[in-house]
Amino acid sequence: MTLVEVADLRVSFGAEEAVRGISFTVGAGECVAVVGESGSGKSVTARTLLGLSGGTVTASTLALDGQSVLGFTGRDWRKLRGRFAGLVLQDALVSLDPLRTVGAEVGWAGREKVIPLLESVGIPEPSVRARQHAHQLSGGLRQRALIASAIAADPRLIIADEPTTALDVTVQAQVLSLLAARKALGTALLIISHDLAVVASIADRILVMKDGQIVEEGPTEEVLGTPTHPYTRTLLAAIPSAASRGTRLSAVASGGTPLRAPLPTRTISWDTPALTATNLSFSYGSRQVVDDVSFTLHRGETLGIVGESGSGKTTVARLALALLQPQRGSVELHNSPWSVLHERQRRPRRSAIQLITQNPLDSFDPRHTVAKLIAQPAARTRELLERVGLDPSMASRHPRSLSGGQRQRVAIARALGPRPSVLICDEPVSALDVSIQAQVLDLLAELQAAKGLALLFISHDLGVVHHVSDRVLVMKDGRVVEEGNVDDLFFLPQHPYTQTLLTALPHLTNA
Repeated sequence: MTLVEVADLRVSFGAEEAVRGISFTVGAGECVAVVGESGSGKSVTARTLLGLSGGTVTASTLALDGQSVLGFTGRDWRKLRGRFAGLVLQDALVSLDPLRTVGAEVGWAGREKVIPLLESVGIPEPSVRARQHAHQLSGGLRQRALIASAIAADPRLIIADEPTTALDVTVQAQVLSLLAARKALGTALLIISHDLAVVASIADRILVMKDGQIVEEGPTEEVLGTPTHPYTRTLLAAIPSAASRGTRLSAVASGGTPLRAPLPTRTISWDTPALTATNLSFSYGSRQVVDDVSFTLHRGETLGIVGESGSGKTTVARLALALLQPQRGSVELHNSPWSVLHERQRRPRRSAIQLITQNPLDSFDPRHTVAKLIAQPAARTRELLERVGLDPSMASRHPRSLSGGQRQRVAIARALGPRPSVLICDEPVSALDVSIQAQVLDLLAELQAAKGLALLFISHDLGVVHHVSDRVLVMKDGRVVEEGNVDDLFFLPQHPYTQTLLTALPHLTNA
């Protein structure tokens, strides 16, 4: 049974046409994935199906469950949302009402359903979580609560817009398993994502969008295994993995076939420590979040840190930056005391160690323009914006007028501005499309080769970590449970926890 039927759909915002004449269907028990970069029109398409696009919509056919929704009133849409179609967005913290408990959010279709729904999406202690608010839950728990709310009325269609972006691999696997279970029960799924490995694990068909149009479509194994359009090939070539190590992800097309060029030669000075952490420990109250962590980061090296949310990765980064004072242990910067110094003593050396944050909007003054945030001379600001793939004209923009990916690139440009020798990267590419991610990772590799930059690279994306890292630390419950050469650790993991992480990693099995 066809539940979604779209023909010649066009969505305009003023003079700009965001979706340009696309057609597709979604059947009951089928998962269709729409992939493409930011600005391709995929999220606008998804929101249009629920009357949430905010633009001018025309189509020769736009029907849900056999009923045309062209000309629907607000009341008509409200009857359809939630009951027939559930929506799962990327950022659950924004989507969930901060003033309502999780139980109130999930129980809109019946209070008696709250506990069973929370249990069905794998939330532990559901009776406790039901009384909590969104800000009291981890990212993974919030995302699962949002899914519970979306499926509360057993909708026949679920639209999931980037449902796993920014989740660690184990939680991502849980979310995908939940969606797959709904599909097995006959629910239609429309998944919006820029992560081709994620869609490979669940989608029956893939639509590839570029500039508001569908440029390629077909069964998942065909689109990922034998892509015909140069754009699809370029997206696949930009995915970081073990196979891409040592090559540029920003592939240059030759006759429609992406070609990877080698990265510039990089020298690691194994006898020159850039950052040394010794027996670091830190607690928040009675909760030990970092426990006896030690590592050495060398000049020109990339040291990856992986682990689930709550493993202590970000706290280690804050200790390395001396934004937190270790309760035990110490940090040295270039063989000189760092963590033990007074901030007044550290200030002259702050430019040597910089941070790329996971959520740049929290660290940006919303009153400042991009140029003021980067805080460099005009020529340098222009150069930095171009190097991270932004148009220099964005220097006059404010952060709230930028997309999430654009803000992340501004954060990277700001961190590179003082020409640091050590860069702490905390999920630096988690919000970026694969092609922009490729540009940024290539840029960091170029800087390492040219400047001997040392990177402490924290990420939940194991493919990215394998591509960029020389060595890896695996953290669990505040401790390092395994460490070693990146290939040894990924191909021959010794610790059961590392093995669990790698088992949960989605793969492009058909590519």
